[in-house]
Amino acid sequence: MTSQDRSPHTVVIGAGINGVAAGIWLARAGHRVTLVDRQAPGEGTSHGNAGVLASCSVVPVTTPGLLRKAPGMLMNPDFPLFMRWSHLPRMLPWLTQYLANANDADTRRIASHLRFVIGDSLEQHQDLAGNTVADQWLVPSDYQFAYRNREEFEAESYVWKLRRENGFEPELLEGAAVREKEPALGPGIGMLAVMRQHHGHIRSPGLYVKSLAEVFAGLGGTLVQATVQGMELVDDRIRSVQTDQGPIACDSAVLATGIWSTPLARQLGIRVPMESERGYHVIFREPSQCVSVPTMIASGKFVATPMHDGMRCAGIVEFGGLQKGPSRKPIELLMRKVKELMPDLEYRDTVEWMGHRPAPTDSLPFIGQIRSTGVYTAFGHQHIGLTGGAKTGRLVAGLITGEQDAQALAAFRPDRFQR
Repeated sequence: MTSQDRSPHTVVIGAGINGVAAGIWLARAGHRVTLVDRQAPGEGTSHGNAGVLASCSVVPVTTPGLLRKAPGMLMNPDFPLFMRWSHLPRMLPWLTQYLANANDADTRRIASHLRFVIGDSLEQHQDLAGNTVADQWLVPSDYQFAYRNREEFEAESYVWKLRRENGFEPELLEGAAVREKEPALGPGIGMLAVMRQHHGHIRSPGLYVKSLAEVFAGLGGTLVQATVQGMELVDDRIRSVQTDQGPIACDSAVLATGIWSTPLARQLGIRVPMESERGYHVIFREPSQCVSVPTMIASGKFVATPMHDGMRCAGIVEFGGLQKGPSRKPIELLMRKVKELMPDLEYRDTVEWMGHRPAPTDSLPFIGQIRSTGVYTAFGHQHIGLTGGAKTGRLVAGLITGEQDAQALAAFRPDRFQR
């Protein structure tokens, strides 16, 4: 028996950014690791996003006043929030808990915890991917917020105040300086708030995760394509992960399957209240013009990002559950907003995508061990999964190896909703 055979064995369930990152850090620590997913790495939610390493995105959606504003948002055909009304009765318990956090005290608490996970996102991804084949997809860059005018910017003063309090100070540009900084933007944009440091983007999130999976395999990790059906516990301790290809014996496991983590967590006796935010993106291939860096368009609440295969615009949200297919209205709104932003834009064709972002009621991911089972959680990042994935994987690996203090992650513990 070799020393590798005697080393601890961890099964990581889910080959998105959180799972692959955890696998790499565990393999680097000398663990045997098996990465299991029903799809190939990077094919799920980690594929479809704006690709931004958005360290400043510490402020949750549930800011003060959301309860009062929400009905108007849903009824406004130009606001990037959609609801399949048939799904509303099922999501009411989640929605009630979610909106209960829309106050100043909870918003500040959530922001401070999110800063811990994403505040050093660029550096964490550089540690994860640096000097490997995955580094080709990682680009340090500005992250800018585009506004029609100063009035529109000042309407978000609460959010910007919290960002500043958490260490993120923007550079403000107006008038001719906007055209000089970002010539691709149309005349409807009169102001930019630019984050110059600690940000970046991924030129292809899906290919990035696939490259990281190559890094993982190069470290001796094993990739298995299978559907996980459950976990076998003996005396409340993980012994194997059950798949449709047979059981995989292990000493520990990481649950990193996004919104699909809910039923597996339920099998282990914990409730993780999450709802799917159905996110959309459109890739404009061979565009005649493209933003130079990731750009959040305030009026449309979407981000335009330069990618290796065109310009990706992502960010429309729809509540409609896991079962139904994509809707047309979110895509139509996104296309209309892009046309307003770049009226002269031409392109060869478009690629559309819809996926599921896991949204906990308190906007905080689940990172920690379930009791003393040896099963660890790494999911629930809502809009910041790619941003926080590198560090989340590192934190979970540290919990398993004993290098990470569990108490420091108390705000993210997976059993925090147990009565």
